[in-house]
Amino acid sequence: MFDFFKSMFSGGDQEGLKQAISQGAFLVDVRTPEEFSGGSAKGAVNIPLGNLPNQLSKFKGKNTIVVFCRSGNRSSQAKSFLEQNGYKNVINGGTWENVSVMVNAK
Repeated sequence: MFDFFKSMFSGGDQEGLKQAISQGAFLVDVRTPEEFSGGSAKGAVNIPLGNLPNQLSKFKGKNTIVVFCRSGNRSSQAKSFLEQNGYKNVINGGTWENVSVMVNAK
């Protein structure tokens, strides 16, 4: 059961995440601007979860999208929302710290 929660909130497939990042995935931090200003993964853009509906054009043409937040909860919601809007190449990266480690490891 722990593996279920780990994959749901941490991004799960760490190798897939690492590969996506190394191939230039579009990194999206879905936290608030205040949270984002306190630190994020290098190269990430800040599109808060509540702003996704009016920011969908920013995702067009992206090969792979990695969404992340503080705990993995908002990024899980962001992944679901993007998939409901036709994006099939979305990875829940979990926490911003997790994504940051992967960015620095590439």
